Amino acid sequence: MATPVLTRPRPERTPRVSRPSTVRRRVGATPRAFYWMVVPAVAVFALLHTVPVLIGVFFSFTNYAGFGSWDFVGFGNFLALFQDDRVLKAYGFTFGFAIVATILTNVISLAIAVGLNAKIAFQSTFRGIFFIPYVLAILVVGYVFQYFFANSLPRILSNVPVFRDNILTNPDWAWTAIVALAVWQACAFAIILYLAGLQTIPQELYEASAIDGATPGRQFRSITFPMISAFFTINMVLSLKGFLQTFDHIVALTAGGPGTSTESITLLIFRGGFQGGEFAYQSANAVLFVVVIMLVSFLQFRILQRKEADF
Repeated sequence: MATPVLTRPRPERTPRVSRPSTVRRRVGATPRAFYWMVVPAVAVFALLHTVPVLIGVFFSFTNYAGFGSWDFVGFGNFLALFQDDRVLKAYGFTFGFAIVATILTNVISLAIAVGLNAKIAFQSTFRGIFFIPYVLAILVVGYVFQYFFANSLPRILSNVPVFRDNILTNPDWAWTAIVALAVWQACAFAIILYLAGLQTIPQELYEASAIDGATPGRQFRSITFPMISAFFTINMVLSLKGFLQTFDHIVALTAGGPGTSTESITLLIFRGGFQGGEFAYQSANAVLFVVVIMLVSFLQFRILQRKEADF
């Protein structure tokens, strides 16, 4: 009888995974397409923004008039700014205008946003209407407002001494017309931000407070405003920064007049730098103005953030 042959079972072979011929890309490596999209954008930004800024900073240390030769004067332009009455007056007007316009914009915008956030008929239609000023060309609208203040308003309010004549020719009241135009245009964007913040508040908070007998005013102070304090900070910082740089509103309504009573810093820089042969001097003014805006925005942001923590 033949003895059976015992065969060992062959071990199972693990299938080989075919490796690609190319080197595997590391996890988290930046794709090349990213550079093809970002590098051209950065180059264009640097060419149209960064390079002109650096050129302006360079000429702020010279006596360049915009043509001809020039020499270095160091910090002479910056020192002269603090002794120039016209520059100091422009700074005073700009900050006064910006503070008043910022307060009015945020008070009016918050009130309108609260109303638009309530359950009212044609809610979407009203939101679209209030956003229209933001998409309109402010220079064109400014000339419409100029006609209104110069022609229509004196006829409508002929019995009011302030509005009997053209208010834009009154050095004491012309700034109010600029504030009206600026606030009307700026409220559109501020309303959208406040609406975004109001929609993040859970309705259960209002329902629970209503059960406890809280009035609408108490709900606003204890729930609404604390919950949107971050949006309030953003609106305040953006509003003040934008109003400090106002230009189109003044050009359309008063062109800085009567005299220089409504001349802002940006308008002064434009006139002196491009029309008055003060290119280097106004470049120094522009550099100083940028530093001032950065400091004001930083301080404003820090102060308002601390207020948020208190809520």
